[in-house]
Amino acid sequence: MPAADTGRTVGALLSGRMGLSRHRVSSLKFSGGILLDGKPAHTGARVQAGQELSVLLEDAPARLAPCPLSLEVFYQDADLLVVCKPAPLPSIHSARQDACTLENAVYSHLGCPENFSYRPVSRLDKGTSGLMPVALNAHAHHCLQQMLHTPDYVREYLAVTEGMPPEPEGVCNAPIGLAGGVCRCVSPAGKPAVTHYRVIHRSENGRALLRLRLETGRTHQIRVHLAHLGCPVAGDYLYGRPLTQLAGRFALHAAFLALSHPITGERLAWESPLPEELAALL
Repeated sequence: MPAADTGRTVGALLSGRMGLSRHRVSSLKFSGGILLDGKPAHTGARVQAGQELSVLLEDAPARLAPCPLSLEVFYQDADLLVVCKPAPLPSIHSARQDACTLENAVYSHLGCPENFSYRPVSRLDKGTSGLMPVALNAHAHHCLQQMLHTPDYVREYLAVTEGMPPEPEGVCNAPIGLAGGVCRCVSPAGKPAVTHYRVIHRSENGRALLRLRLETGRTHQIRVHLAHLGCPVAGDYLYGRPLTQLAGRFALHAAFLALSHPITGERLAWESPLPEELAALL
């Protein structure tokens, strides 16, 4: 790396200097194909002058293993598929996630097409359930990616929390940065992150049901912000404590999605109710 790149993140260099797409960077991250001085590196790592950044670019396998999971489909046409991702189910196939994932399930749902290319618009954590859009061609994917973090693309979540935020309604405007490993934390050196929240139910057992809207899309944003407010997501094994009744998941559900159709421009919206296992926590 030249001295001018000192302090830049691996992710910024991959998408900027190397011109890799977000999807390709994400695939490389999950497959361990990003190397800094020959060792696997995270996209948030900061480089120093003289280091060597390289990627292992391999052609994707001709076919995924189909996963005949019965998907709850909210919308489908030639350009867009909106499904409700169950939890715990990984959003994307990778070397670490080679069993059934949403990618394998979408491949199966579409009839295992010969030239399948998976194009999620925004992804959900393995432990999060809810609405997730998948573009069905490159042009639709590009158009939808351009809408992310604009008023044309609205995401709202439902979360059952341990405890309650200090106010019944408010905005958490706190930058998020790396805390080591996969964990994130509120940090002055982090990237801007804004989450709107509103308490819609208070339970006698000390839990609450919150509705949240994202203005930005940082990794683990809602989970980090709610832990920062003193009311972590119930069952969150990274930022709170796990619950035996929520094996492999936590109480976060992508409940609302609104966007403009990438081709027709028609305004579309979908709502998914809180899953029963999460409602039972209240």
